[in-house]
Amino acid sequence: MRIIALDIHRVFAEAVALEDGGYRQLGRIGMTRDHLVAFATTLRSTDHVVVEATGNATAVLEILAPKVARVAVANPFQVHLIARAKTKTDKIDARILARLYAAGFLPEVWIPDEKTLARRRQVTRRNQLVKSRVRLKAIVQSILHAHLAPRCPHTDLFGGKGRAWLRAQVLPEDEQAAVERHLEDYDRQTEAQKQVERDIASAALEDEDVKQLMTIPGIDMVVAVGVMAAIGRIDRFATADQLAAYFGLNPSVRQSGDGPAYHGRITKRGRSDARHLLVEAAWQTVRSPGPMRAFYERVRARRGNHVAAVAVARKLAVLIWHMLKKGEDYAWGRPTLMARKLRSLELAAGRPAQRGQRGSAYDYNLPERRAADQALAEQAEHAYRRIMQRWRQRKQKQGAGAANEARH
Repeated sequence: MRIIALDIHRVFAEAVALEDGGYRQLGRIGMTRDHLVAFATTLRSTDHVVVEATGNATAVLEILAPKVARVAVANPFQVHLIARAKTKTDKIDARILARLYAAGFLPEVWIPDEKTLARRRQVTRRNQLVKSRVRLKAIVQSILHAHLAPRCPHTDLFGGKGRAWLRAQVLPEDEQAAVERHLEDYDRQTEAQKQVERDIASAALEDEDVKQLMTIPGIDMVVAVGVMAAIGRIDRFATADQLAAYFGLNPSVRQSGDGPAYHGRITKRGRSDARHLLVEAAWQTVRSPGPMRAFYERVRARRGNHVAAVAVARKLAVLIWHMLKKGEDYAWGRPTLMARKLRSLELAAGRPAQRGQRGSAYDYNLPERRAADQALAEQAEHAYRRIMQRWRQRKQKQGAGAANEARH
């Protein structure tokens, strides 16, 4: 078996072959499709190729995988030998990758399927458009600030009333023209974001996993699709702790010798995009009655708001693992709220609006139906509080008993 290791860069890749215990330099390969196709023709069907996880690694796999026996993708954060090497060159990096793979110590990453890759690309496109629209608003705000304009009395500066107020401000001619250009860019990007969200919603309507996650209060289509894009297949994670660690929501641990283990802040090593989505969803989840709100208030009393929100995000990760593994909806979900979410998902996907007719989300408009759903969630919240109170009382009794035994 021959092992081909590629140290990939933006414009080229350094290739090294490990065969019969010796290394052979294969030279630099241009990072274009034509150069990679030509390089693939020189490979054998029994070769194993090793690359690091980079932004263009997926395209490299598509070209090389059909020509070789296996392609392995290494986790760059866990390849410590490369990061800690005192003598570091592209050729040495490629040799170390080949050596780790041959010894069976290469930390590999999961290669997503085409459906997961497409979903990740769509989520990334939406995030880029959202950030760009926020940036345009910030630029306009800076123009107003530079010319001593008062604060906008309307909630949305780029809304109908906000734009009328904006155009009435006294600004230099060139600044007024710049504001108009930014408004045009904002409208164009808003329409592009709607189109991307329409594609995302259309795919989400056919995905039962996404709809299961949406039964959790605080998780909408954007969060559910973003989390599922990060997860891919839930069977990759044997335990809920592994999923939490994949999101970087597991606490850091430090221990030496026989001493106690010290747990610190979360590691933040993993899918940062999914972690941010879960933290944002946590703030919304705790606004609704249920066990999550009781848990949030219990942690907040000891550690503060932000730590409690991160703790709820980790709870959501654990809950998501159990729901996807068992194929079940959230036990304390609110049916009327879920019906409204599904109807919003259908409208976002471009389904026609049925004005003047009672749709599936009609019950959400009835106060008595919403109150009945909230009452069930409040019962679950009270039950969680009682369980934790009994647990604390039991721990206090055990602590008092241990103290008495120590005195005698």
